[in-house]
Amino acid sequence: MALNVPGPAALARAVAEGARAIKIEPPWGDPLATLCRPWYDDLHQGIAIEQIDLKSIAGHTRVLELLEDTDIFFASHRPSALSRLRLDAATLAPDFPELRHVNIVGDTANPEEAGHDLTYQARAGLLPALSGVEGRRDLPLTLIADMVGAERAHAVLKDVMHHPGAVRVVGLFDALRDLAGPLYNGLTVPGHHLGGGNPAYGIYAARDGAIAVAALEPHFRSGLYEGLGLPDGADPRAVFATKTAAEWEAWAAERDLPLVALKGYGPPENS
Repeated sequence: MALNVPGPAALARAVAEGARAIKIEPPWGDPLATLCRPWYDDLHQGIAIEQIDLKSIAGHTRVLELLEDTDIFFASHRPSALSRLRLDAATLAPDFPELRHVNIVGDTANPEEAGHDLTYQARAGLLPALSGVEGRRDLPLTLIADMVGAERAHAVLKDVMHHPGAVRVVGLFDALRDLAGPLYNGLTVPGHHLGGGNPAYGIYAARDGAIAVAALEPHFRSGLYEGLGLPDGADPRAVFATKTAAEWEAWAAERDLPLVALKGYGPPENS
């Protein structure tokens, strides 16, 4: 019963590894199917889908029938919602003592609070302050909390198979807070070593396009500066502006340096 992004992404991984799954959706379906049908279809390959009104007697009865032959009950609901539906672990335990429960919530410290990926990123400090025209800024290019949370949920799904009756909760903000460790510890704070303070690690404009440079190790750094004809630690912006991003990428490949051209939307070329 895990809808939107984290649940389907986690379940798709489990099914690809051999799990059998039945997905329960509300009568109006999963919102992801409306927002991004191609991705929804991709994530639900090999998954049986039943649309059930969980608030009806018939719907509740059908869910209990499905649980008779189920190892894991996987949801993404607030605890109070599961309780109202009489599908919480405590209510189901007498009839399904070995059933494993995995539930995705926004934040394990406050699982009833409303939120989504964007608000979790904002709270974690991963969204820069407003900038640009009229204080606008681009939205994140991926759903970090959702996708990292999906990875955690997938790992939990595998783990609970060794623990009949286990009850596990996965928090999206919890995963994001851990992911932000480099920021909280100062490593990627603006102006610090990986936050713009190291000229060998950054994003630079090329004559056409832009490049990402990550020459952190001494041999990469020396190779970068020797190839550019600059003293170690010098600002490379003026030199990078002399070639296109594609030309710099080819230049770096010849020298085994970690430098790539920034790509547009879509999967990487080697995906």
